Amino acid sequence: MTPTPASSPLSSPSPVPQRPPVPPGNDQPPPVHGPRPLWLRLAEGAMALCLAVMALAVFINVVLRYGFGSGVAASEELSRLLFVWMVFIGATAAYPLGEHMAFTSLLLPLRRRRRLMTVIAALIRLAVVAAAGMVAWGAWQQVVVGLDSRSVVLGYSNALLPLPALISSVLIGLMALWQLVRAQPLNLDHELEVE
Repeated sequence: MTPTPASSPLSSPSPVPQRPPVPPGNDQPPPVHGPRPLWLRLAEGAMALCLAVMALAVFINVVLRYGFGSGVAASEELSRLLFVWMVFIGATAAYPLGEHMAFTSLLLPLRRRRRLMTVIAALIRLAVVAAAGMVAWGAWQQVVVGLDSRSVVLGYSNALLPLPALISSVLIGLMALWQLVRAQPLNLDHELEVE
């Protein structure tokens, strides 16, 4: 009796079935190829600069404190200010690229129902605009309060701390409003990145 090819120990294992790639349709935005846009390069450069200055300031402060018993008093204030700016620059740059966290598993079964997806996309964009508006209003109030006070060591206006939240929320709200006006479809490619 000869073994069948499937049960032969020398035969190669059968390939694991894989899902075929989802062809890009009208419900997905086209993939971005080519050179990176100028605004993205500027945002990445600003974040890299903030991170470099923060790392250098903290490193110098640690060396001075533990090596020589002194330190730079402005290091903590400068690092805190740059960290806030870096976070909000990154959040703003991530929105148009679709890199914010997304919970798309509830929407995937509805992917083929274009009318329903258009309504859901509009509701999501309205929620983003509303949330950005609330953050902008709160940040504006903090900016106004901070105009009258200064940081202890460096002496910069305390309005500089909530200012990036104001700018970021206004920009994200405007981008979401633009997507709403253009009826831009939702990007549901997040599940492909997880696999």
